Amino acid sequence: MKKKIVILPGDGIGKEVTTEGKKVLVKIAELFGHAFEFEEASIGHDAIEATGTPLPDETLTKLKNCDAILFGAVGHPKYDNDPTLKVRPEQGLLKMRKELGLYANLRPIKLFDELLEASSIKPEILKGSDILFFRELTGDVYFGEKGRKDNGNTAFDLMIYQRYEVERIAHKAFQAARTRKKKVTSVDKANVLESSRLWREVVQEIGKQYPDILLEHQFVDAAAMKLIQNPKSFDVVVTGNLFGDILTDEASQIAGSMGMLASASVGDKVGLYEPIHGSAHDITGKGIANPLASILSVALMIDISFGLKVESETVIKAVEQTLKQGYRTADIADAKTSKEKILNTGKMGAQVVNQIATVRDRIPVSNK
Repeated sequence: MKKKIVILPGDGIGKEVTTEGKKVLVKIAELFGHAFEFEEASIGHDAIEATGTPLPDETLTKLKNCDAILFGAVGHPKYDNDPTLKVRPEQGLLKMRKELGLYANLRPIKLFDELLEASSIKPEILKGSDILFFRELTGDVYFGEKGRKDNGNTAFDLMIYQRYEVERIAHKAFQAARTRKKKVTSVDKANVLESSRLWREVVQEIGKQYPDILLEHQFVDAAAMKLIQNPKSFDVVVTGNLFGDILTDEASQIAGSMGMLASASVGDKVGLYEPIHGSAHDITGKGIANPLASILSVALMIDISFGLKVESETVIKAVEQTLKQGYRTADIADAKTSKEKILNTGKMGAQVVNQIATVRDRIPVSNK
């Protein structure tokens, strides 16, 4: 199989973790006889510094002419500390999602048993948790009209959803539920927000087309509590852009660390794959970033965009074997982890790459 992959390292630790993700792709291509062509492009703070815009036209052209995108992160303290700046790294990410029609963000929250002790939540509550979030990506307050008035003393962000935006993300959630435990939880704030009332109305209508799927509704505040109280009660969760952003970061505690969570942003054409963590400038350049979320994003890429199920499972199993052997990065280490088992970013990536060959050799010939 021949595929063209654009790598967007972005800012901060994005550069470090995508380097390890690319190494995994190279190894998969080598062992399974695929031809992956790689091209890099700029986005975010680095792109602003070089071109004055967070998403240069050259980058967008490359993204529209590839088979999949491996993305790192965008963000920089310069913009966090100065809210008056008009051009910001995150604008490149939002524009990219809009231009590529990436309306559905899939975030699997699955706990490796080896990391039960890495979470701040009790193991007996966590064990067996397996949640798939569908976060809508092109509507909500991130894209609604925004601005200032009254001499800058009043600010507003319009939370807006259109029927078709809710319909298409709902269909994806219900379709995914059919391959899992046949349950969808829709999260909104319909007791307060009109946009949430439209959301609930549309999800209920779409749900009637899937009579085999159990549909429940939860307000976002209740869902936030229940995620920690009883994460095993969820299967597929579908929600809006803002609520999805917040809830999936909260759910990172189920997996032990943000450094463990992969995501896929898909529409009807190219897919974008990224860890859910940010640019993390406080640890940039220290070599301690966890690359496993980026590597697990690669597993999502070769499954969803390329249809390579065995190769995807090989990557996941390689991560699992690496964890079973006791290797950790600092963010997922616990008191039982010996110092020699705590690896830097590059060495953790290397361990996974080494495991890929071992795992691949164990796969029955008929499945290769």
